[in-house]
Order: sequence, then C-alpha cells, then structure tokens
Amino acid sequence: MFQNLYQWTMSWAESPYADAALFLLAFAESSFFPLPPDVLLVALTLGNPPWGMYYATITTIGSVLGGMFGYLVGRTGGTPLLLRVMGQARVSNAHDLFERYEGWAILVAGLTPVPYKIFTIGAGAFYVNFKVFVAASLIGRSARFFLVAGLLQLWGPWVKEMLERYFNLFTIVVVAVLGLGLWVVGRYEKKTPHHAASPSSDVKSP
Repeated sequence: MFQNLYQWTMSWAESPYADAALFLLAFAESSFFPLPPDVLLVALTLGNPPWGMYYATITTIGSVLGGMFGYLVGRTGGTPLLLRVMGQARVSNAHDLFERYEGWAILVAGLTPVPYKIFTIGAGAFYVNFKVFVAASLIGRSARFFLVAGLLQLWGPWVKEMLERYFNLFTIVVVAVLGLGLWVVGRYEKKTPHHAASPSSDVKSP
C-alpha cells in the first residue's frame, strides 16, 4: 500500500498542478495522510533547484494549516480517536508530555520524522495553547522543509540518496536523542523544588 502511495505521490512531480499537489499533500500529512510531504518536495526541488525555497514555502504553509486542522479535530473529538489508535497508557504518557513541554513537544515533532499528525491531534485533545501550537509548528516545519530544500540545492542527488538510504536510521537516532533530552530535563525538574501549584490542576478535561 505504501509503495503504491509513494508512486502516486511521485507522479505529481510531472504534473502542471505539482504546486497544488504539494500544498495538499503537506496539509493532509499533518492530520491524516501517512506519507510525508518531503517525498514530493525532494522530487520537485531536484527537478528545479532554483525553486527549492519556493517549494519549501508551499510545503510549510500547507503543513501548518493542516496542523491547525488536526488541532481542531483533536479539540472536537480527538481523545476517543487517540485512545482507539494508541491505547490508554500511551495516551496518558502523551498527555503528560504535552502538559510538561507543550510547545517544545510540537516544535521537535515538526522538525523530526515522527508522525506529526499524532502531535497535532494530541495538541487539540489536550488543550495546548493554540498560539503556542501555531508558533511551534511554524518554526519546526519551516526549519525542516527549508533545510531539506537547501541541502538539495547545494548537493542534489547525493542528499536524496542519503535520505533514502538512512532515513530509518536517522529516525531512530532522532527519537533516541529526543527521549534522552526529555529524560534529562525530567530528572532536572525532579531535583528542582517547585513552590507553584501543579500544572495538572489547570488542565481542562476534554
């Protein structure tokens, strides 16, 4: 299925509607579509390197708007959906993650290959501040897509080959580094005395 989706996505690179397809793919990936928009972004930038930043802009705008849609989905009924997909234990862990790190969780998710749609829907379901969500999404998504386009403009096919060959390894390393970072911060917070009220008391129940 994913191979067919990949081929279908790549077919848009030769279409006169490639710009619109890139926007819609970026929008959909932030809320429900399984393939990342990087696939089409890479193809279009390799085909027309001077337009790489333009394509990165389209991808960023589509992704952030799609993330806002995912946030709305989460706000209006995301908790049952997340429970069905992730289970109670993982949803509880995700809630703790958003409660503790809020915008940082969104920013890192937007920059890395982890499924962004889970974070956009989760942000809405767990009532993350909308302005913080949009700002973190904009920073994380733009950093990722402009970096990809910029590297392709500089080194072209070599970067594409590296991304395809080591994408899974890169994902594992990023997630491991992220997990280590959150663990270190958590250990630091436990050692630091807090006199303010617990943040969980201010969280609204969905």
